[in-house]
Order: sequence, then structure tokens, then C-alpha cells
Amino acid sequence: MSTEKERETRVYMAKLAEQAERYDGTSISRSFTVSCGQGILFLKEESKGNDGNVKLIKGYRQKVEEELSKICNDILSIIDDHLVPSSASGEATVFYYKMKGDYYRYLAEFKADQERKDAADQSLKGYEAASATASTDLPSTHPIRLGLALNFSVFYYEIMNSPERACHLAKQAFDEAIAELDTLSEESYKDSTLIMQLLRDNLTLWTSDLPEDGGDDDFKGEESKEKHAEGEVSSRIIASIE
Repeated sequence: MSTEKERETRVYMAKLAEQAERYDGTSISRSFTVSCGQGILFLKEESKGNDGNVKLIKGYRQKVEEELSKICNDILSIIDDHLVPSSASGEATVFYYKMKGDYYRYLAEFKADQERKDAADQSLKGYEAASATASTDLPSTHPIRLGLALNFSVFYYEIMNSPERACHLAKQAFDEAIAELDTLSEESYKDSTLIMQLLRDNLTLWTSDLPEDGGDDDFKGEESKEKHAEGEVSSRIIASIE
């Protein structure tokens, strides 16, 4: 490979790293941008017939996804072998099972075929285990329970392609929390109301994917109640920030 060609390759690889926000170290939150961002870039380069760049992107993406798999699997082993068995409270149990659901969901985001199905199945089990404990041990306004509902609903929407289930779960969590909003402690008030706003924002976005006829009355009805609740949460968030 000529010196000029080597230079061009290094520059291109540097651009890939910059786009993925990967510099000296590996950050799981940053690295996950590769699966989507590099995939889009791959398609662009492929459409242009830039076979050399396509090969570089495929190799780089594979390297990052291998790193992500290792990170996720290492964390999942710690959760199963140490954290869940040593959980001393309902709050800790919910948190660790939620974490398990989250990391399997991360794997499902970039895995394919049977590996994706297996990751999705394990993610569902983690979220369901967390939900079972949350429903009995944590109040509806608890930030960990609300965060679980938020991530579980995202799982249904993005991994299972089920906007109906995603909306049902998010709306139920939001409605239950709004009914008990006055019981929130000052310590968790800001965290809880911020997550409630995220649930409401997702509901607003996801209901546009629901069918117009039938089966969606629970999500598209009760408009005055929803608007009142949304306004109440928004105003309280502003007050808590101030």
C-alpha cells in the first residue's frame, strides 16, 4: 500500500472513530452509535460503489460490536452471579433485573437472527422479573419503578416492534404515578417527574404508529385528562428545577 493510500485509510478510520465518538477508550454509550451510524454510512458508501471504504466500515463495525458483546456479557455475568443473588431489598432486586433487561436489550439492538431473538427473550425475562418485584415492593411513583416502565416500553417499541404494548405499559405507569403524585417525597420528586415526562413524550410519539381504527381507545381517548396530567407534570418539573 502506497504512503498516500495509507494516509487516506488512516484519515478515513479517524473519521469513523470520530463519528462513533470513540477516542482513547471504549464507552458503551458512545459505542452503540456505531450500529446505527456506521450502518447508515455503510449504505451510503455502498451506493457510491466505494468498495474499499465499505470494507473498512464493515471491519470497524465488527470490531466495535465484538467489544460491545464482551462488555455486555461481562456485566450480565456479574448481575447473575453476584448482584441478583446478594440483593437485600426489593429496590435492589428491581434495579438489577432492570439492568439485566437493559443490557440484553443493548445486545438485541445490533445482533441478528437467532442471536437477536435470544437476546430479546432474555431481555424480556429480565424486565418481567423486575416488574413483578416492582409491582409489590415499590410505589408507583418510585423513580426506579418509573425508569423500569420507561425502558421496558422502549423494549416493546424498538425491539419487539409492538407500539400497542409499548403504549399500554407507558400509559399505565404514567396514570398510576400521576394518581399518586402528591405522595412523592422531596428526595425523589425531580427524578420521578422527569421520567414521567419522558413516558408522556414517548406516548405522544408512539400513538402516531397505532392503527386509526379499533384497539386504541385506551391510548387516544381521555384527551382532556391526558392534557391536564401532562400540564401538571410539566409545571411541577419546572418548579422543581427552579
